Amino acid sequence: MTTFSVLLPFMPTRPEHVLPVAALVQHSAATRLWQGQSLILEPHQTFTYAAASGFRVPVGTGVTLMPFRHPLEAALQARSLAVTTGHPVVAGFGPGAAVLQKSVLGAPYASPLTAVREYLTIVGGLLAGQAVEHEGEYFSCRINMGWQPGPRVELGLGVLRPAMARLAGELADVAITWLTPAGYLRDVIVPALREGARAAGRPVPRLAAIVPVALSAPDRDPADLVLAANSGHLSMPHYQDMLRRSGIEVDPGNLAVTAKGVVASNAFVSGDPGELRAALREYRTAGVDEIVLNITGVCQLYGLPVALAELETILREVTA
Repeated sequence: MTTFSVLLPFMPTRPEHVLPVAALVQHSAATRLWQGQSLILEPHQTFTYAAASGFRVPVGTGVTLMPFRHPLEAALQARSLAVTTGHPVVAGFGPGAAVLQKSVLGAPYASPLTAVREYLTIVGGLLAGQAVEHEGEYFSCRINMGWQPGPRVELGLGVLRPAMARLAGELADVAITWLTPAGYLRDVIVPALREGARAAGRPVPRLAAIVPVALSAPDRDPADLVLAANSGHLSMPHYQDMLRRSGIEVDPGNLAVTAKGVVASNAFVSGDPGELRAALREYRTAGVDEIVLNITGVCQLYGLPVALAELETILREVTA
């Protein structure tokens, strides 16, 4: 059964800004509150503030970036968040763009797949309560934390292309996608997840798709909403490659062209409530286990109250 969750549709500048969205999750049919990487307020601390304020809801990080923290710190943050909220946590990780890796580390990972494999191996071992003895090319750790059992932390990996999806199949509990059309998930990502899981002799990871959504309105151009929320992503080579693989026309010199292709492919889902329900059903049939509603475009152009009202309408429609 596919569940529906909510992405925090902005980067909070103060921790109390997250509370209306956390309240929506707590009092609706939404399964989980997600937040991507933030360089303003650290996501684990934002979620902890919400829990301390009385909104103890399941949460997910989709995704935090590996160059920012050692795997031991990553495991400790995720476990602490699970204990604080009292709920399972999806701890999603990703290597980030090559330009970010170079900015933080001095040089990009020569092999992002190797770096991710090492990172998830260490984090997964620590979260499983194992003594970790790993000497890697990028990450090393020799320690046994001896943590007591707590709410489960699911190990997540951001995936856009088949090689990373196969690695998620081998190592992750949850594969997390962003801006990926349903057909691409069905034809490319899900088969790669199954291939990786089969090779490792383990269950296929859950698939959580972060899907940008908006209700239609006479004064709205969906392509403007795409650009308001995703212009940074559309400028990145790895996102452009994924979109090309999914059949979308990509013009690096004119992001409006790419945004229109995103809308046409239903990688950005818009329409009246019935049209949204039908489009999101395609993600269900593609094999998505958790659809994360991303209404960032609406929030950026029309404000949080409008975005929250739309989320309530969409959640009622899709979870009825």
